[in-house]
Amino acid sequence: MELLIAFVLVALISILLFSGLRLGIRSWEGVETSAEFNSELRLARDFLARVLSQARPITLTLDAEPYLLFTGDGQNLEFVAPLSEQVGIPGLYLLRLGLEAGREGGSLVLTRWLLNPDVLAGTKDIPAWEPLGGQAASSGVLEDQDVAAGAFGTSILLDDVAEFEIAYFGFPEGEDPAVNVEAKGEWQTSWQGRAMPPQALRIHLTTPYRVWPDLIIWLGATTPVPLSGFGQPQ
Repeated sequence: MELLIAFVLVALISILLFSGLRLGIRSWEGVETSAEFNSELRLARDFLARVLSQARPITLTLDAEPYLLFTGDGQNLEFVAPLSEQVGIPGLYLLRLGLEAGREGGSLVLTRWLLNPDVLAGTKDIPAWEPLGGQAASSGVLEDQDVAAGAFGTSILLDDVAEFEIAYFGFPEGEDPAVNVEAKGEWQTSWQGRAMPPQALRIHLTTPYRVWPDLIIWLGATTPVPLSGFGQPQ
């Protein structure tokens, strides 16, 4: 009888030990998964903060009119900023940021063109650039790619995006602070057809696994700089 009781106690202790071990393994895997998702979101936010803080107010001539290369709406943004030699060719790039449908929800995709008239005009390997709204944010293939030694490429900044919204802080359209000294900046859902870039951006970016505070980026130079030698892309 004592031996039977001992066996029962040992069996109960073994069951408790293995149950605790399985629970510990599942908890550890959950922590690793959460840390991975948090790391991806943090890297995407850090990249956006860094590159947007270096945005340059550049204008091109389109249809004989100046066109500011800083335009966007609630889920798409186009601007000019420098990229390092890690992308292949260092220099100023025309960057397009947008949310595209992926296999597991939306994917935040960055498309880049080297700010060069030959690159913007397009080649057999590089799609011709058109103003935002004239084409999709990328070539339609959701994968990282580099073409022409990095002069053109697409990068998936973050997969499985739950929410992505952009807001623009600046003077309302038609308000000239030089004329109306009482004009005040306000958050707006789009920034299109403007002569000047906004003063700041607010980016709301979340995943199904993590919600972080909105990212607010104050922009630097706001005086547009025209680029000579650039015309309507062919």
